Amino acid sequence: MNNLDLKEQYDLTVVIPVFNEEESLERLCAALLDYQGKSLVKVCYLFVNDGSSDNSLNLIKDFCSNHEGFYYLSLQARCGLTGALKAGFHSSSTTWTGYIDADLQTFPEDFNLLLEKKDQGDLICGIRAKRQDTWSKKIQSKLANKIRNAITHDGFTDTNCPLKIIKTDLAQALPLFSGMHRFLPALTLLYGRKVVAIPVRHQERKQGTSKFNFFNRAFSGAFDLIAFIWMRKRYIRPTIGQNNLNLPQSHHID
Repeated sequence: MNNLDLKEQYDLTVVIPVFNEEESLERLCAALLDYQGKSLVKVCYLFVNDGSSDNSLNLIKDFCSNHEGFYYLSLQARCGLTGALKAGFHSSSTTWTGYIDADLQTFPEDFNLLLEKKDQGDLICGIRAKRQDTWSKKIQSKLANKIRNAITHDGFTDTNCPLKIIKTDLAQALPLFSGMHRFLPALTLLYGRKVVAIPVRHQERKQGTSKFNFFNRAFSGAFDLIAFIWMRKRYIRPTIGQNNLNLPQSHHID
């Protein structure tokens, strides 16, 4: 099925980046399948296999071949979370594109909470309420968000929550360099678009292991913040004035 067919049949494509998640996939697929019948809009799913070295790809291919509305693409080499999201965003053709982690620490049903607000913004972000993480991970995340917010001024306390929906045209326009998934709200605001935040549920990881630790979070996060500062300083957003091309005046070029 090509992108045109997806656009005609579905309203929301949910992207699920996968890297070595064979232990979690059975439970994840069951939860996604269950949500299909509860979604406020017609939803399909796109697994993005990000260079898994375990049996994840085979499990994904088997499930997709037996269930309608489930699709996959596999990257030739690992690109990281931002790269997997970028591949998924640019392969989507529905009006909205969503994102959820394969570890299922957030609930697919909570996409409905985001969808209820889709007329109020261009990026609707989940905010994890009552996080079920270790105390060290909570401290790391809280500190990282405080530092990030002090510089980006996006006003959001949980930009890393892996439950979001975004207008597909915006998702495909954002400059998603490595690590920029952490700055989706700030990038959206930079583009003059609107962000809405909604509390969602959170649970502890049931299977598999986290791919992040203090060191890769701290060092990559610091470099990503520097990259964002540079990008924001260099960002140009011309505004159309007088013209004879029938273009509206005061129109911004993002």
